[in-house]
Amino acid sequence: MILEELAIAVETGDMKKVQALIPQGLADGVDPQDLLDKGLLAGMAALGARFKAGEVFVPEVLIAARALNAGTVLLKDKLVAGQSVSKGKVVIATVSGDLHDIGKNLVLMMLESTGFEVIDLGVDVPVEAVVEAVRENKPDILAMSALLTTTMAFQKDIVEALKVAGLRDGLKIMIGGAPVTQDFCDNIGADSYSPDAPGAADAALALLS
Repeated sequence: MILEELAIAVETGDMKKVQALIPQGLADGVDPQDLLDKGLLAGMAALGARFKAGEVFVPEVLIAARALNAGTVLLKDKLVAGQSVSKGKVVIATVSGDLHDIGKNLVLMMLESTGFEVIDLGVDVPVEAVVEAVRENKPDILAMSALLTTTMAFQKDIVEALKVAGLRDGLKIMIGGAPVTQDFCDNIGADSYSPDAPGAADAALALLS
């Protein structure tokens, strides 16, 4: 079945196969939403589970994400505006002083593949810019990454700044990064910590359930 083929193509990172199957599916009358949900996103979810189990690694996830993105580009015009129901809105950033983006990008991809709308602020994002993005976008979740022990403190600074700005209530805050721990999450008053990208997607769903 074409949806299964599409899911496997994403899971194996076969971008050319994805680009061939999407038009074929549309020509055969397959619902564009099914091509997205039961094909592209199902494949990424399967890979996410394998990543979490330690069966595949970052390069495979990045290749699969490229295949996924190639498919979503082909579907974009076919999906009726607003037809795809978002699980929620997430603002994501790597904090000030930190230029690492692989972990953040993996979390972003897993969140999008789970059905979240994600606004990426990039890396080395100052506290004030994060607060302003929360004020402007009114997300359900703020996700912050810090890969250095020297930049972890900015996660705490952002939590405190959001309180001062009156933006903390109703906002769920997720943190992650190599030096980050559950104890640190609890100590700074964040809502959730995850050691890996698939876990972050699961945690985001749990926070909004």
